[in-house]
Amino acid sequence: MIEDILKILRGKKLLLLGFGREGKASYELIRRYLPDQPLTIADQQPQDLSQLHLVEGIFGPDYQEHLADYDLILKSPGIVLAHPEEVRDKITSQTELFLRAFRDQVIGITGTKGKSTTTSLIYHVLKENHPDCLLMGNIGIPAFSLAEQVTPDTLIVYELSCHQLEYISVSPHAAVLLNLFEEHLDHYGTREAYFNAKRNICRFQQPGDLYFCNLLQKDDVKPLAARQFTLCQGAPADFWLEGRVLHHPDGSLTLPVGCCPLEGEHNLYNIMTAYAVTRAFGVSDEAFLKAIATFSPLPHRLHRVGTFRGVTYYDDSISTACETAIQAMESLKQQGVGSLLLGGMDRGIDYTSLCQYLVAASPDHLILMPDSGMRIGDMLEQMGYSAPMHRVSGLEEAVRLASEVTPAGKVCLLSPASASYGFFKNFEERGDHFIQLVKEVTGC
Repeated sequence: MIEDILKILRGKKLLLLGFGREGKASYELIRRYLPDQPLTIADQQPQDLSQLHLVEGIFGPDYQEHLADYDLILKSPGIVLAHPEEVRDKITSQTELFLRAFRDQVIGITGTKGKSTTTSLIYHVLKENHPDCLLMGNIGIPAFSLAEQVTPDTLIVYELSCHQLEYISVSPHAAVLLNLFEEHLDHYGTREAYFNAKRNICRFQQPGDLYFCNLLQKDDVKPLAARQFTLCQGAPADFWLEGRVLHHPDGSLTLPVGCCPLEGEHNLYNIMTAYAVTRAFGVSDEAFLKAIATFSPLPHRLHRVGTFRGVTYYDDSISTACETAIQAMESLKQQGVGSLLLGGMDRGIDYTSLCQYLVAASPDHLILMPDSGMRIGDMLEQMGYSAPMHRVSGLEEAVRLASEVTPAGKVCLLSPASASYGFFKNFEERGDHFIQLVKEVTGC
């Protein structure tokens, strides 16, 4: 099946556009099988090519200037095309090539929020019951780094971002669309353009495929998948939750309190989705409950850092949208949110729903960080928000202030509802820094 990928690449004047994690994995696979095929690498950042074979480089601000000179452009997902209309027919990607070779074995998962947790959960349950299973994609594992491990019996669990989906023309055998919220407007410009990229996960499915989608998005696109299942939390669907009772086409399954280490009511939806998908691949109820009991939650997703000096700190750095911040606060409502840290890169999303929630919920202290936190503060002032608001210069000042003002017995929650870029490399770095600062300011 690797040959299906090589057939497309062999003999082409080939450009690797972007040389991060995916770009390096592409180079390694190509060199292993096509050792004498010349390559060009283009990246905004200079790269050391001294140890690479038969490679030319184009670096700097004009790295996209000569894209039209190549037969095929293998684009990394983080690259934004300057003039996509001029090179659309030359663009491919690891995701596109991998799906062309292995789509019949792929379970693809996307959504604005929850996709990494759900992807990891599906993989964990399947791996416990079907050892020949691989995890890859946006979770941080390039597909090409594992392509040689795929056998005819391998199940492949593939997390797919909007950037990986944007230019594909093939969809996975099993497609999961968790949800769609406003996000990434700095790249896509409009919510509809972003949604359309996400919908490619099912747009090119074939008869006989499986499609699992949020009930609210079921009419957004008409996939050809013969078996389509809707998912919902709190309203009847093919798979839906009524409290902790999971209803499905053949009956119901109760999810006991503590059945899975994932915290938060919103994670019941992710557990239900994993149940729906793994059930379709033959996992019994008993095997499912046994597997989720040993699942290890991913970091920076409503992660309990610890209780220090009477305050419990939660790291929800993954939160980059209104909905996730609201979910985090709802999950911790009984403990009481004594301070909420909001703000980061301002992508222009509409914060009205979050502000309306905050007016009603009124955390004891709202700590607002640049840049989006300033806009949220202005909106709240216009709405007559009366609880204490503090504008700070950044995360360090925010944590120090939170340690002083958060009432004992309550929660300090970092759930920024904003991207980390411009301030941190990614949400992981932001979360790690938050945890470090908490330990520093509390002396614990």
